[in-house]
Amino acid sequence: LQSNSCGPGFAEGNTSSEEQAMIKITGNSYLASPNLPDFHGCSPGWSSAFYGAECFDSEVHSYLKNLGKQKSSESQNIDAKKVELEQLLMMETKNYRKTIKFYQKLLQKERRSKGPEIKAMLPKLKGQLQEMKSKVQFLEVVKKYVQAKQWGVESYVLPTIIHNGKTDTMDMAPMDDSSLLLYYNTEKHQCSNQNGVKVLQAGTPLGLMAYLYSRNAFLEGYVQQFLYTFRYFCTQEEFLQFLLDRIRSTLSSASLDPSTSLTKICNRSFYILQAWIEDCYSVDFATNTDLLGTLKEFISSKVASLNGYGERLLSLLEDASARKSGNADQCSSVDKREEESVEGSKTLYSLCKKLSEDVSRKNFYWKLSKGVGPIAQYQRERLHTGSAVLAKPCCSSFTEESSVSFARADEVGPFLLIECSAQQLSWQLTLLQQEVFHKCHPVHFLNSRALGVKDKCVAVPKAVSADTVSLKVCNLFLSKCVQDQYLLQLLKNADNISTWVAAEIVTCHTTKRQVSLLSKFLLIAKCCYEQRNFATAMQILAGLENLIVRQLPAWKTLPAKVAEIMEELKAVEVFLKSDSLCLMEGDRFKTLPTIPSAHVLAMHVQQLETGGFTMTNGAHKWTKLRNIAKVVSQVHAFQENPYTYAPDFKLQSYLRQRITRFKDADISALAADNCANFHQIPAEKHSRKIQDTLRRMKATFQ
Repeated sequence: LQSNSCGPGFAEGNTSSEEQAMIKITGNSYLASPNLPDFHGCSPGWSSAFYGAECFDSEVHSYLKNLGKQKSSESQNIDAKKVELEQLLMMETKNYRKTIKFYQKLLQKERRSKGPEIKAMLPKLKGQLQEMKSKVQFLEVVKKYVQAKQWGVESYVLPTIIHNGKTDTMDMAPMDDSSLLLYYNTEKHQCSNQNGVKVLQAGTPLGLMAYLYSRNAFLEGYVQQFLYTFRYFCTQEEFLQFLLDRIRSTLSSASLDPSTSLTKICNRSFYILQAWIEDCYSVDFATNTDLLGTLKEFISSKVASLNGYGERLLSLLEDASARKSGNADQCSSVDKREEESVEGSKTLYSLCKKLSEDVSRKNFYWKLSKGVGPIAQYQRERLHTGSAVLAKPCCSSFTEESSVSFARADEVGPFLLIECSAQQLSWQLTLLQQEVFHKCHPVHFLNSRALGVKDKCVAVPKAVSADTVSLKVCNLFLSKCVQDQYLLQLLKNADNISTWVAAEIVTCHTTKRQVSLLSKFLLIAKCCYEQRNFATAMQILAGLENLIVRQLPAWKTLPAKVAEIMEELKAVEVFLKSDSLCLMEGDRFKTLPTIPSAHVLAMHVQQLETGGFTMTNGAHKWTKLRNIAKVVSQVHAFQENPYTYAPDFKLQSYLRQRITRFKDADISALAADNCANFHQIPAEKHSRKIQDTLRRMKATFQ
């Protein structure tokens, strides 16, 4: 069993919530209520938006087809297959957890005794863990596939959905949806049993919302792509009202019979609503109190009285709000109370991260020549190392015994930057960058032109605050659509780090110290891009490319090997700008932590946003929206693999204070007060030049 085509969005990302719930499943109790199914983790995940229909390969199809064949013919029933799949997943998850704990104990013994037997056993056990992890991930993909196939309707029912779905399809003649949706035909898909596949090309806002109910919407990745991009053609209020109208018109008539259209529409509506809350609460509901109030009032008045699922949705909203405020862990809000009562509440994801090996320079395999050309080719050919399958912090809490007091960063000055190693500083800067990156959402990178983000290193002028940016310029969202402006904070943070780098260098009072600090920042940037923290690497590059910094005399005395790093950084920048999905190639991004450059990613999205979003008939181009969703989905993909370096809070506090001190500094003014920033001319030579000039001027008047 392998998971070779689907990213961890269907595996690791959902393991944390669902594997705890599996332990509580007993017998054939698949339904949680008499009317609605028990939805666990409805969000399709980033991999659905990124891979689309390719997320479920032929192996998933054949496995589900053969599931239960070794038993009686009754096992061919889909409900029986679900139960068997749950049992297999529960069993494999338990075995995986036990093996991880055993591996952890062996690691502790190996550190104490260092016996040859334990050393020989660890590599074998590590290989078994990798196989077991792949098996659990594969079963999670199969489970997602089963969930995705549920509650969809045929295309001829979609016009009825727009009319609130009040008519059962059993008594309804097929209707034409050509006025709502446009398709184009393609050849047989590798994951489809059909001779041809109809691919959605464009649609009206109502048609695109109705397509969420189509049979293949989840399988094609349409639902996740829609959740990322719907703000281009409808507001959050319009989308919510569309879902609530379908629930209102079908809830009282929905039955346990899954074959009726009313039941399918009702269940799919709840499924989409929960997926929206799980995936986009922070960008839609947390920033719009009216929208959240409308949803809560509807659930309390219409759903809770008819079905226990209403309480589940309210609990989901409460836990999502707590996570937004930072008062809850990043676990599934639906199963939070269940997880607290389960023995060994640590999730597989957290256990795996605790045991995983850290990314070191020796397994990055990124060797750059002075030229820029070979870098793109090398990025595609670089090797995948198995040491990243299990990530474990290899670094201890460095500088814990530091004798330097961090209480007053101004008193310490830049001396600590020179004393600490480049690797130490890169680790802590990476953790600081990760803190702000993990708060962003793929939707934050959409419509960035309306926020004033331009193709410059500095997104917003320092004199202009985020609140004063006009949303009337180049606004691609609907006028009433509420947009979260967290991207401006992310870019402002990047600008602050670049300014800090430049300020630290120009305030050094000797050329020798400037050379040391230049070398240190170049080495820090190299460590950052080697460990795939491209955000901090590009921020340091921007600081070093400051016009004042580039003219410093210290560059002439910089060691040649260190100076070559500058060319490497420029080559990395060119590579990042060359392709919007360059960091998603291969399998390294699935196992190695990555932080992209926010400004570069925003520019890629702006490029995709260039041009019209509608066709001549007014239909919105879904192919364009799908490409945008695919690019921004990498934000969630990278957030699933966090860095596991041991934090040094004192060093981080020092870095924060230094960055805050210089965040609004005028580099030219700072440089003017320092003689080391100017080329010095010897006094005798300077006097001789003046005399020669006066002699020439005197000769001209004779």
